[in-house]
Amino acid sequence: MRERSWLFTPGDRPDRFAKAAASGADVGVLDLEDGVAPENKPAARAAVADALIRHLAYVRVNGAGTPWHDDDLAAIAGRPGLLGVMVPKAETPDALDGIRSPVVALVETAAGLENASLVAAHPNVVRLAFGNVDFGLDIGATDDEFVYARSRLVVVSRARGIAAPIDGVTTDLDDPAHAAADAHRARRLGFGGKLCLHPRQIEPVNQAFTPTEAELAWARRLLEKAGEGGAVRVGGQMIDKPLLESALRLLDDS
Repeated sequence: MRERSWLFTPGDRPDRFAKAAASGADVGVLDLEDGVAPENKPAARAAVADALIRHLAYVRVNGAGTPWHDDDLAAIAGRPGLLGVMVPKAETPDALDGIRSPVVALVETAAGLENASLVAAHPNVVRLAFGNVDFGLDIGATDDEFVYARSRLVVVSRARGIAAPIDGVTTDLDDPAHAAADAHRARRLGFGGKLCLHPRQIEPVNQAFTPTEAELAWARRLLEKAGEGGAVRVGGQMIDKPLLESALRLLDDS
């Protein structure tokens, strides 16, 4: 299954669950954390647990050490639609020990970035995700490019043998072109998907992480020429093993 677009839906808005499931997002994330006010968390937890009977989704729980964390995990445990748990502010691997589902660990702080390799090595972690908004707040940044942080998550994920990480959100909800530009940048850096805050961001994100016809034609031409044997030159480039591997990956992702 492609996992390009990951759409958050607040857990206290059950009226949106079915729409989110039909939105075209590759992965739905029912949110019990930032998208839900403290007074609404018990009702949201019950609504999400009920929804996981009918819908497939990840659930972003409240972080370890919060008053809601254990109750969140208990409420969703064993639900047939639970794809996994998204854990905010994952700074140390021991914070993930009580979770029995696949884990997407959100790296949202300087401490989380520093310990990203240890977190990625946890046996339940299948992916890292970048919490860019909270990360900027934590380090006091006024720029949101965070190329070092993003690149580190890509390298750590590859080194630990887990799936390519998920890039953070685009907070501009009214301009799909902004989400598209952010998604294209994330793909160039080596990310495999992107978190979405609004359904209108889904299509541009999915397109950004889908190989174009021109890219696929290039990949097929490379492999065709390579099959002829000997030194291969295509479009002014000498074709070697890394480029052939890139071509194969493009075709696998199509």
